[in-house]
Amino acid sequence: MSLAGSGIGALSAVVGIGGGSMTVPLLVWRGVRPVRAVGTSSACGVAIGLSSAVGYALHAPPGALPVLGIGYVYLPAAIGVALASVLAAPRGTRLAHRLSGEALRKVFALFLLLVGVSVPWSG
Repeated sequence: MSLAGSGIGALSAVVGIGGGSMTVPLLVWRGVRPVRAVGTSSACGVAIGLSSAVGYALHAPPGALPVLGIGYVYLPAAIGVALASVLAAPRGTRLAHRLSGEALRKVFALFLLLVGVSVPWSG
């Protein structure tokens, strides 16, 4: 599991996602209920996101971004994403508990498909 976690953390940092898109399928494959897997991956996403942000902040050359940036981290955007996440988390939790495990799997599969399709266009 440590190897899987390290791989998920490294890949999510490179791709720019929180890691949940890879953690949830791993946990479900290991027998965790989908709603619990989503909650667990959200908690893991905090650690992955913070460590990725610190890495991007510390490994950029000075002046890589305009004012209000630390390394490659643009603070207004980071604060906006953090606030939106905190405000949306309770709604997401309620929705995840209302959906059946099968419906949650289908929604997550659609999300993974959208992420996979968007990757070629982002580069």
